[in-house]
Amino acid sequence: MRIAKLLFILLSLLITLGGCEKKKPTTELRDVHWDRDMCERCKMVTSDRHHSVQVINPANGKSYMFDDIGCTLLWFDDEKIEWRDRAKIWITDSQTGKWIDAREAYYDSDSITPMAYGLSAHALRSDIKQDAEVLHFKDLHSIIIRIEEKINNRKPN
Repeated sequence: MRIAKLLFILLSLLITLGGCEKKKPTTELRDVHWDRDMCERCKMVTSDRHHSVQVINPANGKSYMFDDIGCTLLWFDDEKIEWRDRAKIWITDSQTGKWIDAREAYYDSDSITPMAYGLSAHALRSDIKQDAEVLHFKDLHSIIIRIEEKINNRKPN
């Protein structure tokens, strides 16, 4: 009887201590609640399954949703995100809707997107029209800034 109690106590301690183990943050995709999750920057509901973005902070695993790659990159600027270069950025392929690595994707600039930046992602370079310019992730920020400058110059003072 005494041995059974001792084993029970030891087993209980092992289970309790095992549950206290800190888990390493993951950069895997989180579940998306389409038509309910809001864009972190513009607060528009994320519903376009062919231009959405999910950013994950690698330090704590927190995820952020965006309705357009333009909102994503401007949010990095607006919020002065220090971990932007380490962030895991997922984007939906504009043709298949599957999530792909945004830094590895190929982009074109002649699409209709939720916030009208016109940049859509493709897993395969061959999915971009032959006569269209092929862009890479490193090209996007300057394009988005130019678009924003044009918009701001059109607004009345």
